[in-house]
Amino acid sequence: MATAAATVSAQLAYSARRNTSLSSLSPSSPTFAFKFNSLRLIHTTPTNPNPSFRISMSSSIQSPPETISQLSFLDRRESGSLHFVKYHGLGNDFILVDNRDCVEPKISPEQAAKLCDRNFGIGADGVIFVLPGFNDTDYTMRIYNSDGSEPEMCGNGVRCFAKFIADLENLQGKQSFNVHTGAGLIVPEIQEDGKVKVDMGVPILNASDVPTKLPTTNNQPVVSSQLDVDGVSWNVTCVSMGNPHCVTFSNEGSQNLLVDELNLADIGPKFEHHQMFPARINTEFVQVYSRSHVKMRVWERGAGATLACGTGACAVVVAAVLEGRTERCCTVDLPGGPLEIEWREEDNHVYMTGPAEVVFYGSVPL
Repeated sequence: MATAAATVSAQLAYSARRNTSLSSLSPSSPTFAFKFNSLRLIHTTPTNPNPSFRISMSSSIQSPPETISQLSFLDRRESGSLHFVKYHGLGNDFILVDNRDCVEPKISPEQAAKLCDRNFGIGADGVIFVLPGFNDTDYTMRIYNSDGSEPEMCGNGVRCFAKFIADLENLQGKQSFNVHTGAGLIVPEIQEDGKVKVDMGVPILNASDVPTKLPTTNNQPVVSSQLDVDGVSWNVTCVSMGNPHCVTFSNEGSQNLLVDELNLADIGPKFEHHQMFPARINTEFVQVYSRSHVKMRVWERGAGATLACGTGACAVVVAAVLEGRTERCCTVDLPGGPLEIEWREEDNHVYMTGPAEVVFYGSVPL
């Protein structure tokens, strides 16, 4: 796949929709042009045509195009090219692909891994596909991680998914969708302020369904269980939000973790591939500030350390409530920013609210 020949024309603000030209943007709206085969990057605005910064391995830099076709970028269907929009949710970034015309992803897991490579591809934590609905749902969401593996779903990704749908369909205002995922039905709702609130469903606590081999009594959840990782005993609670999570607030050396001091690259893979987790595991390391405020760092299964994890934030609040550390409504600080999480007692569902923002449009030859 010739990812090195990709040319991307982009706008960070993403105010342009169908039948909108670049010239209609406000003077302060930045535009970008990327050319991957020579690692060129320029930043200009309509009122300041001179590059404000550049990263170049060649002697010349291409200027960005003056206009975008009257047809939406996503309406282009050149054969042999994959069109996409890159989004991020609190820095957890994804390549979004309009896949509504077929029921299988347009690219393979191996191709997705190449696209996600931050040195030789576009760079992302995963590739998300918008497929036709299934079993009376509006859409189906599938995702490949940056290593090519396929998780059940992704919390930050589903917020980006919802924003992408609204942009594809040119929808305005408050909108909600029923989305089929590998974790079951997920219902994201775009709010009036642009944030996305997602009904993440009921947390799964049964050990064999998480899954984990950590011992339990009488099918009770794995709460405050001891897990030996490389000779250190960690206090862990296991939760599935459709994908498996191991949440820890302490170990034998610290009753309240200082998460910024952890060497995540060292300890994260040891949790992910621990024999107690037959499907591997996402791991959240949590520092409690108050009954309504926590901070977490995450090592994601198949993606490594990321700036945010929506399902992980949900699992953290469920685990914190089960351990008696917080209330059911909580702000969860992630490296990329905060998420608002609520585990409602009335329906047992977990609700996540946070942003999803466009980064750029792109196309890549396959």
